[in-house]
Amino acid sequence: MNPDFMKPIRILSLLLLPAAARAAEILVEAESFASHGGWTLDTQFIEIMGSPYLLAHGLGRPVADAAAKVRIPEAGQWRVFVRTKDWVSPWKAPGAPGKFSLLINGKALPETFGTSGGWHWQPGGSVELSAGDAALALHDLTGFDGRCDAIYLTNNPAAAPPETRADRRRLLGLPERMPESEEYDLVVCGGGYSGMGAAIAAARQGLKVALLQNRPVLGGNGSSEIQVWAQGGTMRGLYPHLGEIIEEFADHAANSPGEADEYGDARKEAAIRAESGIALFLNHHVIAADQGDTPLSGRRMIRSVTALDTRSGSEVRFRGKFFADCTGHGTVGALAGASFTMLEKGHLGMSNMWSWQPSATPSPWPETPWALPLESGDFPPTRKAEKTASLFHKGEWFWESGFDRHPLNDLELTRDWNLRAVYGAFGTLRRTAHPDAQLSWVAAIGGTRESRLLQGDVVLTDRDIVEKRPFPDGCVPTTWDLDLHYPKEQYAKKFPDDPFISRAQFGKGVDRENGYPIPYRCLYSKDVDNLFMAGRCISVTHEALGTVRVMRTCGMMGEVVGKAAWVAVTRGTTPRGVYQSHLDELKELWRQPGGARRASLREPLAVPPGWKPPVVAKPAAAGLDPKSLPGVVVDDSQAACSGPWTEASGLPGFVGKGYRYAPQGSDATARFLATVPTGGTWEVRMKWAPHANRATNARVTVSGRDVRINQRKAADRPDGFQSLGNVTAKAGESVSVTITAEGADGFVHADAIWLVPVP
Repeated sequence: MNPDFMKPIRILSLLLLPAAARAAEILVEAESFASHGGWTLDTQFIEIMGSPYLLAHGLGRPVADAAAKVRIPEAGQWRVFVRTKDWVSPWKAPGAPGKFSLLINGKALPETFGTSGGWHWQPGGSVELSAGDAALALHDLTGFDGRCDAIYLTNNPAAAPPETRADRRRLLGLPERMPESEEYDLVVCGGGYSGMGAAIAAARQGLKVALLQNRPVLGGNGSSEIQVWAQGGTMRGLYPHLGEIIEEFADHAANSPGEADEYGDARKEAAIRAESGIALFLNHHVIAADQGDTPLSGRRMIRSVTALDTRSGSEVRFRGKFFADCTGHGTVGALAGASFTMLEKGHLGMSNMWSWQPSATPSPWPETPWALPLESGDFPPTRKAEKTASLFHKGEWFWESGFDRHPLNDLELTRDWNLRAVYGAFGTLRRTAHPDAQLSWVAAIGGTRESRLLQGDVVLTDRDIVEKRPFPDGCVPTTWDLDLHYPKEQYAKKFPDDPFISRAQFGKGVDRENGYPIPYRCLYSKDVDNLFMAGRCISVTHEALGTVRVMRTCGMMGEVVGKAAWVAVTRGTTPRGVYQSHLDELKELWRQPGGARRASLREPLAVPPGWKPPVVAKPAAAGLDPKSLPGVVVDDSQAACSGPWTEASGLPGFVGKGYRYAPQGSDATARFLATVPTGGTWEVRMKWAPHANRATNARVTVSGRDVRINQRKAADRPDGFQSLGNVTAKAGESVSVTITAEGADGFVHADAIWLVPVP
């Protein structure tokens, strides 16, 4: 590697204009401040607004100052501009929540920033400065997400702030020819579960790997920044060793959102750094892909990707033989001209989850006239966390919006709308029900579910999955249901154009125990010859994305890509060529333990002494066979269900293949209809599994008669069934039993009903 490759380019640079003019320009990128203080680095929207920026995400409490020093070359009057925005201005909301001051040498400029319009250079007036070092500080005034992109100073009356990336590069003194890395066998772009799986699997095959991640932590949606717990079954199906790598670093969070340490950021980074074949580049965001033609096919290929160092503004070109797009957004593929589909309306949205906790001395909650004006019935109640020493309440995955906004161009707008909803809801909680509440965490980084879907040689559909269509290259088991999200009608009335609460609609047909094997041909681009992809940007339809997008499943895609890259490198072929000519060899790699590795590229695979496969929960055993019970049994799979029911099998003792549960206060309803073969009196029994998060007041209607049941407690009968009383029916007549989540104070559990004749 070039020894100058990772030398930092100076944080802030100045351009001296002709000496006779005695004029200068200075550009300070906010992300390059020596100390960020309490401000956080936001890299989500570089494609939208051109740069990373600092965010004062203080949850209503002003954050500590960010600080830097700048060298002033000439004493005199200097004009100051700050690139910022009033983040609620798109809605003309009052109050400008993101206000902050700029301090120079300890004195605040008279202008308050973040008070008007979208991203722009806000003038800050002029200040008298002496030659030498000047201290800059960003001083937050609200704690409500003020943002600063850059600061521009000039003593030239005719100069203007930079408007293009080229202007910034000039002012920052970046070289015309950017530093270039050595050539890697595989450059993995994106450090979520899929990127980590690809990097580790490739490194264990002896490949030289670069892993680029645009955040300071790994894990993507499964990091402490976003706190989505990792779902999807591993180590099962056709190739049960797939998933062993993922389980080495996967979280086992008990809550989503939860506590930061539940997501194991340090464990994830340690897993990557333990692999000598991986060069890890945190805080590197891909902004360009250099293309060329493959000599043999004349088709597109990628020679290198350019990454922006989000801390300094410098740029680096990473060369590679193969590239893996694990960005989630299909960013590399789009930059390289790969084909993709993208729903601009009706897609899955972005979540910004949050939590609060009771406090004996809660901080005062300021007025938030710019937040959404919400009342108690405008959003679902938060739920207490489980299995944790801390007492906190969760705003969960369904705090989601942006379904009809552009899935890329409107992402910052979607995140900010979510923030307005969260702050409005919390203010209502403080005002109406929980005056002791303290807002403890709000995700500043959005959990995006759907954007670009890169096209491979196979575009997997939900019909393929439900009908279990066999593909010769089926590999990664997907076990999550066909889970699509839609605006929840109950909470969409006040803001019908942009609802912020979602519901999940689950399709049937996914084999939850063994998984449906996703074809390998979904994991490479059909028209960029050296581009793999893994994660939520693979080649599937919108409907099929509902099952493949969860993190453990995405991670196994990465494992497959890392192993396929070894075949491509050693056999001198493309990802498509691996399928066409070397599929059996690739399948053999899928059969190998996750801990197997090569001492070098051409050495045989061997399992290191002492390596043991991770231990994970096995698929739940089959439940009680309804046919084994006398009388009439109706399972949840036979019930007429509406609303946001989730199928599950984690709690033992269920009837059939599982059970369903629905969130408290939702419109979920399950109606069991049992037809009795003979007339007479029948005892009606209901089955559930007790759990601490279940409702104490679930409403059950038995042929028009209401019964309230406490599902946190075990049923009275030793077989797990609870008697709901007797009914009288004629032969061939149906008995109706309906359970609903409306008005419940916890999750409602629906498993089965059992009618037994009374002698």
